[in-house]
Amino acid sequence: MCDKPNQPIIVNDVHAKLNVTAMQRLVLPTTATEVIAAVTKANKEGCALSIAGGRHAMGGQQFVTEGVLLDLSRLNKLEQFDPVLGQVRVQAGIQWPDLMRKLHVMQHGSKRQWGIRQKQTGADRLSIGGAIAANIHGRGLDMAPFVADLISFDLVDASGTLRHCSRQQHAELFRLVVGGYGLFGVVVSATLQLAIRQQVVREVELCSLAEMIDAVPQRIAAGYLYGDFQFETAPESAGFLCQGVFSCYRPVAAVPVPNGQLRLSKLNWQKLLVLAHTDKAAAFSQFSQFYLASNGQRYWSDSHQLSIYLDDYHLALDQELARGCAGSEMITELYVPVSALQHFMADCADDFRQHNVDLIYGTVRIIRQDTETALAWARQDYACVIFNLHIDHHSVAIAAAARHFRRLIDIAIRYQGSYFLTYHPFATKQQVLACYPQFADFLQQKRRFDPALRFQSNWYRHYSEMFKEELL
Repeated sequence: MCDKPNQPIIVNDVHAKLNVTAMQRLVLPTTATEVIAAVTKANKEGCALSIAGGRHAMGGQQFVTEGVLLDLSRLNKLEQFDPVLGQVRVQAGIQWPDLMRKLHVMQHGSKRQWGIRQKQTGADRLSIGGAIAANIHGRGLDMAPFVADLISFDLVDASGTLRHCSRQQHAELFRLVVGGYGLFGVVVSATLQLAIRQQVVREVELCSLAEMIDAVPQRIAAGYLYGDFQFETAPESAGFLCQGVFSCYRPVAAVPVPNGQLRLSKLNWQKLLVLAHTDKAAAFSQFSQFYLASNGQRYWSDSHQLSIYLDDYHLALDQELARGCAGSEMITELYVPVSALQHFMADCADDFRQHNVDLIYGTVRIIRQDTETALAWARQDYACVIFNLHIDHHSVAIAAAARHFRRLIDIAIRYQGSYFLTYHPFATKQQVLACYPQFADFLQQKRRFDPALRFQSNWYRHYSEMFKEELL
């Protein structure tokens, strides 16, 4: 284990880069025993611990000011694979590409192969522990969040005790830890349920939001596994937020995947990112042309979920945009019933035009209800709308972004919707309670299981202050 007690560190998230945090030290455990030792030491010293994996989380839940950072990136082994049940046990710091690569190698030559069911899209170097902490989702057309893929996990709790948690053992902790943003302990390993690896064909069409809504239940009934709707982002266009590229993936009999299939290179992506900031209509035109040209291409159900993420892509953009300051994209994720999606998107379009919101990219996905976690964001079947907004890194622009995000939450609430808690800290207390009425109880459960508040984050501190009266 690497432990640098005399070297304070400055950390930040990978994507938004708006979470610069000074911390006491960095600890890099490689085993559960080393995690237990780190928690035991923190208990003796009385210091706060936060937990990070791929460091993409952008709402403050992975860092804590003046605390100790448990970086799980070296806790990254595949421990056991069961080819009969299709289950894999991994250490929590393993990231998606490494897990998928190891599964492919282990099953080389097997007629029946297993692969992951779902992962986040848009970035790959994200940890399984982070997926559990955020209860993530992918682009499955008929899938609940990640808790549905989770069999069990081993947790080092606030006392330094290793506990095996599942739906049968320590079930209350299971419900709190999944989607609990690292506040109840350190997940050191987890057993995941895999799915049979299938070949899929991509089917692409340019259509309206209304046509996509009508098509989704038909695609699900026909056995399509994955899909999303990537909408137009140019506010001057009549198709703004209501026209888009609808891509779905249908299982087919496996044949050798042809060489030379179209793909977007890193250079293509960089050019699209520039256009998304400078000429949104051209960006959507080029993006949609590529996707339409890829109609009929074949992929595998697991690996088609991988994507290109350009590390520090905004550094080159900042130079090209010449705005005099750094910038980045911040994400928000909003949920509304599918029946309300058209009205919701129309209201968002009006808001973006009125307030000159700089939308870079967005997509619509379908999510099924989560009935298993304490702080469920998918409290019913929802359409999930993801907006990436450009933010200049100065106080006036960040304050404007906070107003943008709060207005979007209000629009979602208007349609009996909700939002994802940890992409940003800008929600008001009234908004939190409207979308997560159990939130104060969640914070109280945190204090019950961790009375010394050993596991903390800046996100937790923000909401503890907001709900301090309920925590008296």
